[in-house]
Amino acid sequence: MNKTLQGFGLGLRPEHYSDFLNSPQPVDWLEIISDNYLVPGGKPLYYLEQIRRNYPLVMHGVAMNLGSTDPLDFDYLTEIKALARHIEPLAISDHLCWTGVDGKYLHDLLPIPYTEEAIKHVSGRIRQVQDFLDRRLVIENASTYLNAQTSMQEWEFISAIISESGCDILLDINNIYVSSRNHNFNPLDYLQGIPRQCIAYIHLAGHTDHGDHCIDTHDQPICAEVWALYAQALSQWGVIPSMVERDANIPPLPALLTELDHARQIGATHGSAHLAA
Repeated sequence: MNKTLQGFGLGLRPEHYSDFLNSPQPVDWLEIISDNYLVPGGKPLYYLEQIRRNYPLVMHGVAMNLGSTDPLDFDYLTEIKALARHIEPLAISDHLCWTGVDGKYLHDLLPIPYTEEAIKHVSGRIRQVQDFLDRRLVIENASTYLNAQTSMQEWEFISAIISESGCDILLDINNIYVSSRNHNFNPLDYLQGIPRQCIAYIHLAGHTDHGDHCIDTHDQPICAEVWALYAQALSQWGVIPSMVERDANIPPLPALLTELDHARQIGATHGSAHLAA
């Protein structure tokens, strides 16, 4: 198994288990939703144990609750650590958000205010998680729908957390686009503000466009504007490990492989342009 994340990956979903078990697929690695594989001996873990023989894995979670004021859930982190020990992922990621407070889980990825206090609070929690897992954590930028009343931009906030905590970032290009539409900022400013050396990998996904706002639904094909922003990112940074993510309205695997092949083509064209420059 490769020891470093490279190439182009896909989010593993139960609808495609048989595809990956029955024949080799043109995918360099697979990202799993960590929370779906925490039951010892469960059926999802049975399939995962077979699939991981042929594909490197990345763990991506939704429940670390990094932005909350509740204490970190070390029972949950113990389960994450045990799964990581079992499947040896190339990276462990979760979202830069909060998902609950006062012991209540709200089933959503909620935004953190862009303040110095929040930077210190979240960075300290990330350091605790990294110490417990004994590895660097990767945090994902979430899409946002409310504009925090602060003078700090999202990319400045994220960069400060990366600097203070020593974590890496999973950069979701679709989320940047969605937030730029919702808050009327230039997404290229966002790309300029993120430290390239800290980007572990990239998410590419679809969303629902309601005209005056966008919702990060992950149930649509990747749109032309997100592909264009991805091309701009690779022109700026060179090729970065990237993957296609689909969480609902999941099509047959060939449709997602077509999107993944398009990402490869953009990487070959725009990543090479970066090297030439």
